[in-house]
Amino acid sequence: MVALGAVSLITDISSEMVTAVLPLYLVAGLGLSPLGFGTLDGIYNGVSALVQLAGGQLADRLRDHKLIAGLGYGLSALCKPLLLLAHSLGPLGVVLALERTGKGLRTAPRDALISLSTPPESQGRAFGVHRAMDTTGAMLGPLAAFLILRAAADGYDAVFGVSTCVAVLGVLVLVLFVPGKPRGRRDLDSPETGTPAKRPVGMRDALALLRLPRLRALTVCAVLLGLTTVSDAFVYLLLQRRAGLADQWFPLLPLGTAAVFLLLAVPLGGLADRVGRRGVFLAGHVGLLTGYALLLWAPATPALPYLVLALHGTFYAATDGVLPAAVADLVPERLRASGLALVGTGQALARFLCSLAFGAAWTAWGDAPALAASAAGLLCCAAVAGVVLRPTGGPR
Repeated sequence: MVALGAVSLITDISSEMVTAVLPLYLVAGLGLSPLGFGTLDGIYNGVSALVQLAGGQLADRLRDHKLIAGLGYGLSALCKPLLLLAHSLGPLGVVLALERTGKGLRTAPRDALISLSTPPESQGRAFGVHRAMDTTGAMLGPLAAFLILRAAADGYDAVFGVSTCVAVLGVLVLVLFVPGKPRGRRDLDSPETGTPAKRPVGMRDALALLRLPRLRALTVCAVLLGLTTVSDAFVYLLLQRRAGLADQWFPLLPLGTAAVFLLLAVPLGGLADRVGRRGVFLAGHVGLLTGYALLLWAPATPALPYLVLALHGTFYAATDGVLPAAVADLVPERLRASGLALVGTGQALARFLCSLAFGAAWTAWGDAPALAASAAGLLCCAAVAGVVLRPTGGPR
């Protein structure tokens, strides 16, 4: 798990260097409208969602999670230098789609490796530790981008070039230090789906997991909440406008989210192990809703960016590791990557649709009405999730 955390830390430095400057590069540098940016941001996240289920199912079929994760990390690394050549919407869309394909391939196998090497009662803490290491990279990435933009004459190209070198290092660490199979892993029969362990896992087996009532409920709630979760890029653009921040400070906004995420990921993961996943997961969305309210109605004081970023980071600390831990409670080991991918795909596709809808609403109505609509939707969906995910005596 520590080796996987190191891979994620290094890879996230590379990815977040690009993510930190991409909204400003596209909107201010290339002059995209909010609708154009929302479309590209949707592609950036939607392609990952479409590939994620295939990546999880392929990892379970081959019973080699490291191989599929490695292919994903490698593809993302190969795409970084192509950003140096793409300077218009079409080529950028293709490069970002390929980069997200790599992310989609690696996400479920990586999380399955973490889950399968951790006792069930410690899943929340294990994912919290991994997410904390991952988030350390998410902190260092924007900071590196900020320093490069200040020091380099052709700042964006310099960011993309350094990002490439860091991504290659992450792939090397995966190949050299991450074991192929977690110790103690077993290929179990799946009484829930009636699938014998020796038959290769197929897509039908993965989709059959939705017959499990608790997993189906969790998937539906993840999708509903994803439909009303505004993408990080839009949150940072809204915060910059609301607080009147200069462009040079924009790459540091993700750093604030990441710092809070780093501080709280392990404690909130441990709390979810003790008191239940549902309460922590829903509390994270309440924190996000509070952040939306501040962006809509709070006065533009110097404290506003700190408050919004603190709530944004708390949201991720309470949900990003807790959701896969909840899925791991419900899915048999031989289908673990498929189950994680199934829920992750639904959530990511929902966020893809949210990016498109929010970009269109911002273009048509303005930023404040678009955010108000998202906040109202999030409130309703959180209320529904609170009822649907109420404890029934099974895994919490």
